[in-house]
Amino acid sequence: MTQPGPALSFVIPLYNSADTIGALVRTIEGLTVAGGHEIILVNDGSRDWTADVCRGLVRDARVPVTYVEHARNFGEHNAVLTGWRQARGAHIVNLDDDGQNPPAEAVRLWQEAVARGHDVVFGHYAVKQHAWWRNLGSWFTNRMTDWALDKPPGFYLSSFRCVSAWVAREVSAHTSPLPYVDGLILQVTQRISSIEVRHEPRQAGASGYTLRRLLRLWLSAWVNFSVLPLRLATGLGLVMAFAGLLGFGWVLWLRFTDQGPTFGWGSLMVALLVFSGTQLVMLGLIGEYIGRMFIAINQRPQSVVREVLTSRDA
Repeated sequence: MTQPGPALSFVIPLYNSADTIGALVRTIEGLTVAGGHEIILVNDGSRDWTADVCRGLVRDARVPVTYVEHARNFGEHNAVLTGWRQARGAHIVNLDDDGQNPPAEAVRLWQEAVARGHDVVFGHYAVKQHAWWRNLGSWFTNRMTDWALDKPPGFYLSSFRCVSAWVAREVSAHTSPLPYVDGLILQVTQRISSIEVRHEPRQAGASGYTLRRLLRLWLSAWVNFSVLPLRLATGLGLVMAFAGLLGFGWVLWLRFTDQGPTFGWGSLMVALLVFSGTQLVMLGLIGEYIGRMFIAINQRPQSVVREVLTSRDA
């Protein structure tokens, strides 16, 4: 007979987390959760001694702990889906590996989901403890998803979220190598809400989120779930074409009224640069869609699990 799972699973994607994960796990172990809880650690290709620390945590666990090791770095959202596939809880909460998401606040997310019967509850930060450029990138991503995704305008999406096991099961069935978890969630359910939570300063080290990764996340949010960028490109092309026709008519009028300048190299080059740049942006956007389809058709893996270790095995 299958043993019933715990009430709550904590899924934590890890990348170079050796200095922070030990204290975070100990804090989670000390929580009181009615129905019990477990911890899922997903090592996403860390290059430090995170694997050794996690094996020690599994060996000394006071609550059920599962350690999953990716064969290489696949990205945070890929690691989240791997963790969801391993989780046994009736609800699952995601935490960052740096201690910025207090475990006590994660319990509040879970309590809100249970009390209101919502499938997903997001944590909305009163004050974010990230660098200004990352805060700006997160704000921009949320504004863009207002247009690209089917979510309430202004609703804040974050990686600090509690989802039901049903949502996790439906979303983790997605096999694309370039997932965007929040977009997948919004395709499954609209029974979502958010509460204000604390955001603590990073406990140690530096964030693994670079500007490049934020740009990739922004592209995934737009390109994976909407053709709106292509429609915007079409609209921009029509505007530029109309402006070109107006400019052509203006040049003809100047020519036939003998009011035109005797030379026009500078204006010609500016026009060429504007139109060429616009064309390259459109081609790049179309290429992004085609490239993602190419990657999916070639069945690039979303993740490859090298090892799964549980406290029951330790």
